This record gives sequence, structure tokens and C-alpha cells, in this order.
Amino acid sequence: MTESNVSTGIWDAIWEFFASIRLTIILLFSLAVTSIIGTLIPQNKPPMEYLQAFGEFRFRLFNALDFFDMYRSWWFQLLIVLLVLNIIICSLERLSALSKILFVKNPKIKPSRFRKANNKIVFDTDDSSATLQKRYASILKRGFTYYKTETIDNGLWLYAEKWRWTRIGVYVVHLSIVMLLIGSLVGSILGFEGFVNIPEQESTNRIFLRSNGQAFQLPFEVRCEDFNVSFYDNGAPKEFRSRLVIIENGQTVVEKDIIVNDPLRYRGINFFQSSYGKLDAPQNHAADETPPESLDLRVIDKASGAAHDFTTRIGERQAIPGGKGEFKVLAFQPHLTFGGQDIGAGLQVEVTLTGKAPETILLPLHFPNFDKMRGGALFFTVTGQKRRDFSPTEKSERYYTGLQVTKDPGVPLVYAGFITMLVGFVISFFMSHQMVAIEITSRGSGSRISVSGASSRNKLGMDRKIERLSAQLQKS
Repeated sequence: MTESNVSTGIWDAIWEFFASIRLTIILLFSLAVTSIIGTLIPQNKPPMEYLQAFGEFRFRLFNALDFFDMYRSWWFQLLIVLLVLNIIICSLERLSALSKILFVKNPKIKPSRFRKANNKIVFDTDDSSATLQKRYASILKRGFTYYKTETIDNGLWLYAEKWRWTRIGVYVVHLSIVMLLIGSLVGSILGFEGFVNIPEQESTNRIFLRSNGQAFQLPFEVRCEDFNVSFYDNGAPKEFRSRLVIIENGQTVVEKDIIVNDPLRYRGINFFQSSYGKLDAPQNHAADETPPESLDLRVIDKASGAAHDFTTRIGERQAIPGGKGEFKVLAFQPHLTFGGQDIGAGLQVEVTLTGKAPETILLPLHFPNFDKMRGGALFFTVTGQKRRDFSPTEKSERYYTGLQVTKDPGVPLVYAGFITMLVGFVISFFMSHQMVAIEITSRGSGSRISVSGASSRNKLGMDRKIERLSAQLQKS
């Protein structure tokens, strides 16, 4: 067997694999099952919520399987790609047979098809076939886009048709599904979803991605010029509004007041009002963004349950009682990440147990029991912190605005897919390829007329059309 035959055989096998309806069913079933998982497991939540809900083992398992950001996972995107290829190749496979109908210039009349039609209507007239041909041809040309005449023994056939192209309606729907799927892929691969808190009178060009908690640099700055909130009589927030300013190359390019469901859009990036909070820190410093002056830590021995409290500072080394070792707070970070998620402000602490190598651990400020899941002989927790006291002139009641930031470059393609789908549905359900045949045979001094028709769908509508056409021919 030659290499060309082997290569051809492989490509034929790949083509047959993707042209299989069975593959379509398997892929649709797989997407349905995985979508149920994505519905049961909330997406893009803080890691601690997952830890509390599922426990450490299932958290690590689900995180490895990308269940917490399922719709951006590589395996979900692979299912989408396979379904796109499957739909395209299935459509091409069937379009090749349909091309013999769509692109034929001179379709052949099949007398047996029309003579056996259930909607055939026969009547007699005293006019000759030559007279009837001119009269009937005028009627058919007005109602159809294609007309032809064929002479037969003892008479002739008049054939007309229209809307042959409507046979592609189902493939227009297929195209729309491909556009929707590709649009979702583009959005999941090239788009992002993040968040940022901006205090009043401050600017930033950095947000934090919900998928992994990492910082993401924007190509411009966003400034919260002002924030206002109004309340109901019971104290519940009625409306909160942020005045945002987009600054690019040192120039203000966009300014808009946003409220819930009325975002600011710029360069394909959307800024939604999602939350707010009050700042008691001085201007130019958001909560949890600056290192504390001192920290209160508690070290607990898992075996005995003994606890030891320490007050320390960043960079200070502390000895653990009982000769068990020592620790030192290495650094403060406003945004720790764990499992690809932002878990807020926290500490990096170097722990050196007696006889063991130093180990660096993370201690989030807002999750006291976080270090328990590390599984060490000792676990650490932050019990308090002290920040610098500010003078009365520094203090100012200010708010910060919480923004949801999204970019989805696949949205235009998704919108185009929906419009294409509507067009495909209109073609598929309300239009059809219609064919009409009139057989004129000589009968004594007159003629016998047989009128019949066929359509790609809506047979009942075609029957009514033949009845109306026959009545029109008899009156003409």
C-alpha cells in the first residue's frame, strides 16, 4: 500500500468521524451533563467559600478539573471545538448532495412524479394546446421565478418553480449555531471578567481577574470622580451611583455616571456598578491596601491544643515556646492568591520548625482557619492588627465603588448568530421550494389539463396552491 493511499485513508476516516450524527449526539449529551455541573457548582466564587462547602479534598479535586471556572476550562472549550467541526462537516456532507438541486440550470421534468401526485386536478377545455400554452405561460411567469416548456407525444408540459434556494434554510440554522459557538469560544479565550474597588477621587489601571485572582493591566486609567448612595427609610440602599472617568494618555476621553444595569463601555470593556463600601482610612489609601503597624498572631499546637499569642511586626523574628522553632512575618500583601483566586489581604510568614527547613506560609487576614488545611504540626492564625492612627485632618468619610469589569469580544458574533438563526427559522418554517407542472394533452378538438405540484415542505399549503391555480386556469 502506498503512502498516498494510507494518507487518503486516514483523512477519509477523520472526515467520516466528524460527519457522524452519533458524534453530534455524544457531544450534545456531554455538554448537557457538564452544564449541569456548572449549574450545581457556583462559578468564580472566592476559594474559601468552596473550601467551606466541599472540604479540602474535593476543593483540590474540583479545582484541578476547573469546575469552579468550567466554561473557560480547556476541556469544555475542546467540546465546543469538536461540535463546531462536527456541524460544519455534517453540513458540507449533505450540501454536496443538495447542490445537484440548487445549482442545476435546466431541471428535468419527471412526468411520473407529477402524474402520481395526490394533489393532481384534471379538467377539460375546448381550446387548443397552442392557445393554452401562451395563456398559461403568462400566468406561471407571474407567480414563479423559473419557467420552461417540454413537448411530449400528443401534448406538452409546462413547468415552473420558485424559492429553490430555501432548501438551504436548515443550513442557515447550522451556520447560526456555529457562529454562536465560535462567539462563545472567542469570549472565553480572549475575554475576561474581573473586579476592582476604587475609592473616590482615586484612579487605577489594574483590576483582578475572577478566574485566577491575578492582577490585569488595563490600557487606560479609570477614575472614580464621585460616589453617591441614597437609602430607603428602613436603611436599605435605594440607589448607588458612580461618576467614572476614563483617562488615556493623560487626557479625559469618557465621563459617565453609572448605576446598576447601566454600565460604562469603552474599547470593548464594560464597567458595571456592583457594590460599594465606606472607607475610614485617609485619602489615597484603601482598606487593606497598607501594611499594619503590628500584628497579633496565635500559634496552636494541633497535637496538644496549646495556644501561644504573639504581638509582632513585619520583619521581626519570634521564638515558639517549648523549643519548637521560630517564625518571622516576611511581608504584607494586599492581594494574596490561592488556587488561582484572590483571597484578599494577608501575610507571608516564614516558619522554621526545629530540625526542619524553613517553610513559607500564607495567612489571609480575613480567614482565621485558613492555615489549618496545610496539615502542619502547628497552625497559625491572625487574631488582630493595629494600623497607624490618623489625625482628624486626615480622616474623611469616603466611599469606594465596587466595579465588575468584563470584556467579551465574541458578543458581536453571538448577536450576528442570533439574527442568522432567526433568518434560518423564517426560511425553514415559512418558505419552501415550490414546483408546479401542467400537462396539456389533445382530446378531440379540445384539450385535457392536468395540474399538480410538489414542495420541499408544507404539503397542505401546496395542495391549496394547486386548487387556486387550477381555478385561475379554468377562468382564464
